[in-house]
Amino acid sequence: MSNPEAAILVIGDEILSGRTKDKNIGWLAEELTALGISLKQARIIADDRQTIIDTVREFSKNYDYVFTSGGIGPTHDDITTEAVAAAFDVPVIRHPEAMARLTRHYEGTDIEFNAARQKMANIPQGAELIDNPVSAAPGYRIENVHVMAGVPSILQAMFKGIAPGLQGGVQPTRITVQCAIGEGTIATIMEAVSGQFDGVSVGSYPWFKPGQFGTAVVLTGLDAGLVENAASALAQLVREQGFSARRDEDNSIIGPASPRPA
Repeated sequence: MSNPEAAILVIGDEILSGRTKDKNIGWLAEELTALGISLKQARIIADDRQTIIDTVREFSKNYDYVFTSGGIGPTHDDITTEAVAAAFDVPVIRHPEAMARLTRHYEGTDIEFNAARQKMANIPQGAELIDNPVSAAPGYRIENVHVMAGVPSILQAMFKGIAPGLQGGVQPTRITVQCAIGEGTIATIMEAVSGQFDGVSVGSYPWFKPGQFGTAVVLTGLDAGLVENAASALAQLVREQGFSARRDEDNSIIGPASPRPA
């Protein structure tokens, strides 16, 4: 059992400098997971033409879907469109429909539709426009690469427009087992469960509270029954070590009721 795979490419010097905090990767990851599309990689790169070209080619070849954010605005450093076009060996054109949308958007306003803003109508030849209900300037899809704005509210609106057309798969099943013991103590248990249940990812996330500590073990997979069995097996093994295990979903106690951290 497998789902379509995706990668996210965030483009922008301002992200790498720390001046702007990325808010798109986490949001897109949640949306893709809900659609049954497995996010396999997210990468942040600079506004560098060759880096964008190379990364777009790499991602387009290796993943079913690619989603980019950033670099399609009106300023001189917005070079994503030129680089994406070069990655697919096509020219950049002044797209008639994109130009019409922008013209209508600026009509009747006191904002000049100058040459810089007209640049946002430049689209790689053969690309399909992605609607922008927030500020009119469209994104676009070329082959399996979806190019969107970096502003989170605009990216989210764009993605919601294209989401119904994406071919998804099975939404993963995720079960969290809270164990009242440090992850180092149950490391061999997690390794054993991971090896026994192929297709189930087993991750550990330690937590600390005043006078208490433990490990949230998260089991994830596409086969709900397999994930359920893996969670039960892990809880049983933790119980045999004398520690409690509680599932977050239904608050049921799988192991001893009294935690015994050590």
